[in-house]
Amino acid sequence: MNEKNWNRREVVAAGIAAGVLPNIAMTKENTKMISKPIPASGESLPVIGLGTYEVFDVESTPDALQVRREILELLTASGGSLIDTSPMYNRSEKVIGDIIESGAAREPLFLATKVWTDGQETGARQMQRSADLMQTDVIDLMQVHNLRDTAVHMETMREWQEAGKIRYSGLTHYTASAHEALGREMAQFKPDFIQINYSLGEREAEDRLLPMAQDQGVAVLINRPFQAGRLFAAVSGTALPDWAQDFAASWGQFFLKFIISHPAVTCVIPATSKVHHMVDNLATGQGILPDPAMRKRMSDFFASL
Repeated sequence: MNEKNWNRREVVAAGIAAGVLPNIAMTKENTKMISKPIPASGESLPVIGLGTYEVFDVESTPDALQVRREILELLTASGGSLIDTSPMYNRSEKVIGDIIESGAAREPLFLATKVWTDGQETGARQMQRSADLMQTDVIDLMQVHNLRDTAVHMETMREWQEAGKIRYSGLTHYTASAHEALGREMAQFKPDFIQINYSLGEREAEDRLLPMAQDQGVAVLINRPFQAGRLFAAVSGTALPDWAQDFAASWGQFFLKFIISHPAVTCVIPATSKVHHMVDNLATGQGILPDPAMRKRMSDFFASL
């Protein structure tokens, strides 16, 4: 692989210079996003969501809120809905709530957060605080963050689902080393969702978790879609192949299309607070998806770098 360490800003800038990024103007004609069904309910979920790790952990100043409100409104204007956060992400839940309080519409958002503590009472308090911070009566998806005290929190989540305080339950992790444990807990607790790491640079989920999710009817959210920027470093100085330009106009779209074209994947949640990155990500949710033969070509190409 090329050792030059490009970040995404440099790669996107190079794409703009080469004329391969989409026009950032959002129009009614190009805002329809691909959706996939949530197996537990059949409800459609748009394939591109938004992560908030680090990028929404900011003071709620007018300027900071305006930028992030624009990000959220781009998401919903393009047909997206899911925004994922956690108490572990410090101020992110409050920022989401402050954006909603400032006038951003709650109704089109699919709010996903996590419980990250030990014990039933502490967990219930944390979940309620998340709802309060996000200015919502109902959390769309509550997830056990990194499998912490799963049995206790899943019991509370089932009760809250019955009471209408949360809509879906989930389990998360972000490392391949935890996939075996996550698989065991999927079998035991039967969540509606899992959230895992998966990308062209981290394909371990293909071995067990993605087939298992398909078999069990579990929706799948994908974190770390760019492997913390390593995928962009891997393609630095490399042109997007001509054969990929029917379905991707940038390397970011190439990486995301590989993920969402897996039949087990429901939605991918790249994190950003940059408008041009958000526009690029959202464009991935439109157009055609690579078929199995193209997915192999993509993976073979990436492995050859």
